[in-house]
Amino acid sequence: MNNNIRNLITYRRSFVLSCLAVLVFYSCVPTKVVREEDNSVPDLYNALATDTTNVAKVNWKNFFSDENLVTLIDSALVSNQELNIMLQQIDISKNEIRARKGEYLPFVSAYAGAETEKVGEFTRNGAVEQNLNIREDEAFPDPLSNFSLGLSASWELDIWKKLRNSKKAAVFEYLSSVEGKNFMVTNLVSEIAETYYELLALDNQLAIIEQNLELQKNALAMVKLQKQAARATELGVQRFEAEVLKNRSNKYQIQQQIVETENKINFLLGRYPQSIKRDSDNFIERKIDTVYAGIPSQLLENRPDIRQAEFELAAAKLDTKVAKAGFYPSLGIKAGVGLEAFNLKHLPSTPESLAYSLVGDVVGPLLNRNAIKANYQNANDRQLQAVYEFEKTILGAYVEVANELSNIRNLKNSYDLKRDQVEALTTSIDLSTRLFRSARADYMEVLLTQREALDAKIEIVETKKNQLLANVHIYRALGGGWN
Repeated sequence: MNNNIRNLITYRRSFVLSCLAVLVFYSCVPTKVVREEDNSVPDLYNALATDTTNVAKVNWKNFFSDENLVTLIDSALVSNQELNIMLQQIDISKNEIRARKGEYLPFVSAYAGAETEKVGEFTRNGAVEQNLNIREDEAFPDPLSNFSLGLSASWELDIWKKLRNSKKAAVFEYLSSVEGKNFMVTNLVSEIAETYYELLALDNQLAIIEQNLELQKNALAMVKLQKQAARATELGVQRFEAEVLKNRSNKYQIQQQIVETENKINFLLGRYPQSIKRDSDNFIERKIDTVYAGIPSQLLENRPDIRQAEFELAAAKLDTKVAKAGFYPSLGIKAGVGLEAFNLKHLPSTPESLAYSLVGDVVGPLLNRNAIKANYQNANDRQLQAVYEFEKTILGAYVEVANELSNIRNLKNSYDLKRDQVEALTTSIDLSTRLFRSARADYMEVLLTQREALDAKIEIVETKKNQLLANVHIYRALGGGWN
């Protein structure tokens, strides 16, 4: 009875000491509170009444009506090198999950070994071995060999969820890489569409310059005839010739821009330079579709970069927990079972050659925990960085959408005015030419009218291009293009 009481007292003391040790570990662990993220957004864009109809939900193949553009985007999503590099990064993240998952499962290894050892006769071990018999009439072998074969296992018990949180953080990193890929797809679709519309605009500007060159050549011929009839001077001829040369120079500049724009599309498609199939006719008359922006809260669901930042924040929170668990003691178990003998013929003999072991240990940091503290502080700082990055991404997305909605409205008003301007100047070209023939206007009026008409036509092409680009930008800003 006394022995039982002693054992009970000893057990209680051990239990109390263990609890005190755990409390000491807990009390020495620093704690830093990082503020929660703010994912609130305004109810509306620029105080405009709107509903939940959102163009971001539209598949890009349905958003773009130009078949040539759809074909280009389809090809880019297969062959673009940067996108394929990102896909490999996703695979790397997936493998990281598998690696971290294995860390909190037992490690089992098989081993086999052979060794030979000769000790000096005048050493303690040598003196003992010289007078030792293994069995009757069987002396201790010299040199001594040892052969072993068996299994060993080790397992860290994840009592603080350090390993499981590390695995969950890897999962969030993987999801973040997937959203990063989606964001890259959105930008790739947008960039190809932008470049394609720039190419159409350049084609139209080139056509306008060629048409204007014909008008200027006719005007130059007319001025030369007027000079022969003494109704114009050499000054007028030289001014018209200079204007023709200027526009011919601009023509070559636009041709170079067309080559570079085509090559940019080819680069995005992962192929060497070649002609881009396109339909540049009726560019000015292209219909600009109405864009439905929905409500700002839908950005949290539709924008891949916002979701990417959200997953990065979730991973950072778990990394902080992992870093904090570094202050706590770890519990490990090691075990082994196998056969061991000094001679191969004895190896199968059991239980004589049977060897096994079982070890459990608890290890925890006690002194000089500077590295652990620094790692924990860094994890907290990275978590706070992720909070700011998440909030910055939401704010940037909202501002981007608000700017593009305003841009669309202003471009529409600008286009309507420029269209009227082009119509007026186109009519004035014919009027100025007829007046010049009848000597009721001088050559400068004809020259300036043609120049202003050319500039206005170039500007309206630019405005139409900007309208198309604005629709692409709002589609991207709302989170469309990846689904």
